[in-house]
Amino acid sequence: MCGIVGYVGRVNGQEASAYGALDVVLEGLRRLEYRGYDSAGVAVVADGVISTRKKSGKLSNLLNELEEKPLPASLTGIGHTRWATHGGPTDRNAHPHLADGGKLAVIHNGIIENFAELKQELLAKGVTFLSETDTEVAAALLADIFRTQLGGDVRDGGLTKAMQLACQRLEGAFTLLAVHADQPDVVVAARRNSPLVVGLGDGENFLGSDVSGFIDYTRRAVELGQDQIVTITADSVEITDFYGVPGEGKEYHVDWDPESAEKGGFSSFMEKEIHDQPDAVAQTLLGRSDINGRLTLDELRIDPELLKQVNKIIVLACGTAAYAGMVAKYAIENWCRIPTEVELAHEFRYRDPILDDKTLVVSISQSGETMDTLMAVRYAREQGAKTISICNTNGSTIPRESDAVLYTHAGPEIAVASTKAFLAQITAAYLLGLYLAQLRGNIFSGQIKDVLADLNKIPAKIQSILDKAGPLRELARGMAEEKSVLFLGRHVGYPVALEGALKLKEIAYIHAEGFAAGELKHGPIALIDDGQPVFVVVPSPRGRDSLHSKVVSNIQEVRARGARTLVIAEEGDTAVQDYAEYVFYVPETPTLLMPLLTTVPLQIFAAELASAKGYDVDQPRNLAKSVTVE
Repeated sequence: MCGIVGYVGRVNGQEASAYGALDVVLEGLRRLEYRGYDSAGVAVVADGVISTRKKSGKLSNLLNELEEKPLPASLTGIGHTRWATHGGPTDRNAHPHLADGGKLAVIHNGIIENFAELKQELLAKGVTFLSETDTEVAAALLADIFRTQLGGDVRDGGLTKAMQLACQRLEGAFTLLAVHADQPDVVVAARRNSPLVVGLGDGENFLGSDVSGFIDYTRRAVELGQDQIVTITADSVEITDFYGVPGEGKEYHVDWDPESAEKGGFSSFMEKEIHDQPDAVAQTLLGRSDINGRLTLDELRIDPELLKQVNKIIVLACGTAAYAGMVAKYAIENWCRIPTEVELAHEFRYRDPILDDKTLVVSISQSGETMDTLMAVRYAREQGAKTISICNTNGSTIPRESDAVLYTHAGPEIAVASTKAFLAQITAAYLLGLYLAQLRGNIFSGQIKDVLADLNKIPAKIQSILDKAGPLRELARGMAEEKSVLFLGRHVGYPVALEGALKLKEIAYIHAEGFAAGELKHGPIALIDDGQPVFVVVPSPRGRDSLHSKVVSNIQEVRARGARTLVIAEEGDTAVQDYAEYVFYVPETPTLLMPLLTTVPLQIFAAELASAKGYDVDQPRNLAKSVTVE
């Protein structure tokens, strides 16, 4: 979940490139800071010496340090933003970590599970450690191998060989980048269960945790496979496995531009991404039919005949993505009549789940690198299940290791708290449900066309919600001192309630809980006291009449006990007005599709309330965007 950048350029004739390694690395770190902001650091190689700067806290602290203590010009560098796992967020624990007498610098994303064993081995050899991190252990191991097994010989790829040997000893999930003063024009990197992408330039090459790390300089990227090592120079990219066997990566083109990762005049990335949602949903829907008007997936590597035999679906995800999976369950079971379970990925493989070749596992991950989800997908494949990924990041690990992928095309999401990725995931889940129903003949083609027509109306409806959100923002600002907010919903409104509560927890740091409204009387109603704010997501009165009336009854129940009722309802629903202190109306839409609309007011509310409290909504405390450790 840390951000990693590497760069090697070259001297053109007698003149250096227009920018140096430090410029590239810092720009990459700026774009990757959402992956971790407990500390940041850089290392450059110049005149046979490695120079480093690192500071705890956000990237701005490092920039201030560099102003006071500039680094020498260089064409080789690495940089890191950290989300702390081993060791607290201090200057000493910040990356890069040095070894080999200060001639080797290493940065790392992930967790090395056998670091304690390796550390004891190295301590016995007289190695001293300055930090509490597993990363420094990896750096010391790499240096020890480089000196004792390879004699410190940089000829014929000495650093690469040392990395290969070191990775054979490491256990866990890791991306490692290393530079050595004796090989000033080389960066060597390795990955296992952790993201790393290569950027291809003209007389320069790049490394990044994702393509944001080098999008300002090139759109050409190369996917790396599992257990691969890459060595970049200004003019070459060489890939091997951990044992030196040559390998290849898959080149692809990045189809979004740097400006799409900027705030665009909004006060925060989260605010921008909330406003991006009409386009995110539209892009996810775009181009999903073949010339015969039949739905298609982006990359389908499953025989359709096998999909017809599926008798159980399991949706795997974590956090916000898991709530998208809960919405998917309602839609898939409704359209496909296949039993569907939603599982938290980090619990899934530890309970000995029942899977076979007729089980379809659907994973949902914005980054495609969520470690818990990745390991669950691998487990499912080992058990013979077929796997489909819903993902926003082209070329990431989970889609590559799945049998099929449906990309959401929402564009980069920078704010840690997910907004547009959530709506895009729900949209993709609807498409998957319709695709399976089409394949299995559960519903008529005319019904599929009707649902798609309704989906294509959603972007304009989201825009209408954004356009009339002024009173909702005012409500949020007036609630900045609240200590607790509850959320209620039924049917597809239940996961919306859970997501609304999660947003407040993530960015406003106040107690918030989501409940299935019918569960209220079984215990949680004891939480209701005078003035307790309760958001209620009300289903359409045009859908399940009994469900609508039951939720209205729930509103009456909590209001009678002193709750302050804040209602999200469909336009024209007058039944809620007598029981709500505040009503926000969303446009009419079919019941199953309502989460694409009812979620948006709760996102706006959370962002506005957190901003009113003076918090950084883009980088909430203790969180990182992509959780690439278990």
